[in-house]
Amino acid sequence: MTSREHASLQQRWSDYQRLSTLTEHWYWRPGWQEGRQFYTWHLTFEYQPLLHELVTHLQSQLVMPGLDPVPLDALHLTMQGVGFTDHVTDSDLDRIVEHARTRCADLPAPELTLGPVDPDAEGIGLLVQPWDQVERLRTAIREAIGTVWDTVPEAAQGFRPHVTIAYSGSSTAAAPIRDRLTELRHIPGVTVRIREASLIALRREDHTYRWTTIATASIGGTNP
Repeated sequence: MTSREHASLQQRWSDYQRLSTLTEHWYWRPGWQEGRQFYTWHLTFEYQPLLHELVTHLQSQLVMPGLDPVPLDALHLTMQGVGFTDHVTDSDLDRIVEHARTRCADLPAPELTLGPVDPDAEGIGLLVQPWDQVERLRTAIREAIGTVWDTVPEAAQGFRPHVTIAYSGSSTAAAPIRDRLTELRHIPGVTVRIREASLIALRREDHTYRWTTIATASIGGTNP
């Protein structure tokens, strides 16, 4: 674990010790409303059996009031937003995909370790490491957007790769969940190889995120 990842994990766990109640994750962010969808680039984990096994085990130990487990087919690593589907034209989206595919094909496929558990007020995630491989991929996607638009949405700074396995569904007491996580923090992560980034149309359904895949960009390989 590099110094950045280790420092983040330790600081976030220290902050979690002082947390009295969870913050409900499902409030509406600016621009979001029922039925509206958002174009964004994610890494998804449909064909990662070792990760699914780890998440299933952790979630089985976290069946507790206030937590909404993430379905295995909804696991994701948020990368880079593009915009609401009713604000982005098809032609712009096609050009962004074309440039993203070119840039991602030139990068090595990241090998990432997911875990151990890494909680905060709005949910329980898995630490992702090394960050630099994810950041390199995100930079390529941001450059692709920047070839089409003068301004790239979202800030380049402040990005922290993570994969959430349970969201905070209500303002419940943190102590019982913290006690359980203390028992789970020793469980090591698993390693996965990421071979593509997905452009998706994201929506919210019943305390989970769902999406339609619009396009993919192969990493270190030939694109469709």
